[in-house]
Amino acid sequence: MGGGPGLPLVIAAPAAKRVKLVGFDVDGVMTDGGLYLGDVKGKPIEIKRYDAQDGVGIDLLRQAGIKVVIVTGRESASVQMRATELRVDELVQDRRAHKLPALRRMLRKHRIAAADVAFVGDDLPDLAVMRFVGLPVAVANGVREVREVAQVQLSRPGGGGAVREFAELLLAARGEWDGLVARYLTERSGKKRRGNQP
Repeated sequence: MGGGPGLPLVIAAPAAKRVKLVGFDVDGVMTDGGLYLGDVKGKPIEIKRYDAQDGVGIDLLRQAGIKVVIVTGRESASVQMRATELRVDELVQDRRAHKLPALRRMLRKHRIAAADVAFVGDDLPDLAVMRFVGLPVAVANGVREVREVAQVQLSRPGGGGAVREFAELLLAARGEWDGLVARYLTERSGKKRRGNQP
């Protein structure tokens, strides 16, 4: 498995086929890490920017039967809105950034082994989870400690298509990307599938 300068960006097929659940951090992974804070009529607000192509990647992961969860160390109405929009399987927002206990609870609930989990992170609060899962992944803007733990180093930064890049890499390694894209296009063309056509 690769990534980084001069290395092929690929996930080995056996590792990819094991993945049953994918977890994502938010700030610095699903977003560029920037926080827009303000208030409206005295009520504090927080705004985040998300990448639309990432959303399609998450949709395709779910269509492949992979559970998708979000585990973040901040509480934000914006994250709740995005998680609802993407129909992720679970969302945990823990302001103490106790991500590993939250992920362990999810895995017990869904009866999934840590070895069958991928997690995409960028910063120190993600390290405990990344050391625990079978497929730790770092975005391009990940800190050194995260990059050193990662088995896959993405070429795109958080908020700049990293989630989509990972989804494509994982699904291609499983041999599912082309079929899922074909089905996606068919469903959005208004045409009905015939027989076993994708």
